[in-house]
Amino acid sequence: MKINVKHLIKAARVIAACALGIALCFGLYYLFDYVWNGSFLDWFDKYFMVTHNPDYSGQGTKIIVREPAWYKVKILLLTVLCVNIVAWLLIVFTASFVSSKARMKKTITAASGMVHRYMSGETEAAEVFPKEYAELSAELAEVKSTMQRHEQIMKEETARKNDLIAYLAHDLKTPLTSVIGYLSLMDEAPDMPAAQKTKYMKITLDKALRLEKLINEFFDITRYNLQQIDLEKEQIDLYYMLVQMTDEFYPLLQDHGNEVVLESAEDLKLWGDPAKLARVFNNILKNAIAYSEPDTAIVVRAESAGQDIGISFSNAGKTIPEQKLNAIFDKFFRLDEARATNTGGAGLGLAIAKEIVTLHGGTITAESREGITTFQVTLPAGQVQ
Repeated sequence: MKINVKHLIKAARVIAACALGIALCFGLYYLFDYVWNGSFLDWFDKYFMVTHNPDYSGQGTKIIVREPAWYKVKILLLTVLCVNIVAWLLIVFTASFVSSKARMKKTITAASGMVHRYMSGETEAAEVFPKEYAELSAELAEVKSTMQRHEQIMKEETARKNDLIAYLAHDLKTPLTSVIGYLSLMDEAPDMPAAQKTKYMKITLDKALRLEKLINEFFDITRYNLQQIDLEKEQIDLYYMLVQMTDEFYPLLQDHGNEVVLESAEDLKLWGDPAKLARVFNNILKNAIAYSEPDTAIVVRAESAGQDIGISFSNAGKTIPEQKLNAIFDKFFRLDEARATNTGGAGLGLAIAKEIVTLHGGTITAESREGITTFQVTLPAGQVQ
């Protein structure tokens, strides 16, 4: 037969409480009967005894009778009983409170030790927590799993960031070396033919622009902190913004043989930060140009959808695999892993675009099917209260 220790402890406490009550009664009896015997009798005689002179002989003879005033005695006994009960309850309550506090402290200490052991080690929850802690162990298991996932994400992100910084730092040398080399050639040969000088100047300009792009990406990585993005919202003429953006990308579109087809009503208005949203649209359009097939159209469509406005960018190119499409908005993710190409950016453009759209209360998604990739941005049309 298995002995339940907890039940034994409870029974011992009940017996101890009863013994304490009995001891209290005997203590009071001893106090009144032996210690305060004379004083108690005098007090009792004074307040609870009465004298009678009844005629018991029938001949006028009076006998003095001294007897208790039973009504007062009953009140006294009731008062003593109530006081004893209250005193006993106070003692039991105090003992229970002290015991409960001690048990709680012990339980908290034990739970703290188990939590520390579980969270700081690789031990399974079932091996650390007893059955009565099942709910706590389940919650902690979920918390630990989440922390481990976040830690792994942070490690992977840091590793990607460090790799990209190393790649960019290495890549900075290539265009810089070319710029210095061609400028040195022109400096050493001032009578160089005009055609050759023009050729060298164009190469130098291309390398300098590439160097500028790499430096901008380098700074984006080192100071990237999305929590510092502050919005300054106002009403935006969306149609004019998209037209202006198309004009700014005209040289790049010409070089790649692309054109932008804009489909939008001219009266579309949008509430947001114009500079930040311009960066969103620029990043998406730049991405569309980089990954589109030459001599194809990039369709930019803006339309009202109830309380929102949808802006989509569609380009023809290679279908993006599903696993890459799911990570396309992650920081430092690049579709083109080749670090030395024009499409090998830092992988921050779409991540920053997503954060800006989210801060505006909107959404941004991407889909790629049958050679057509579409980025869809949905933003509130009016001011969000």
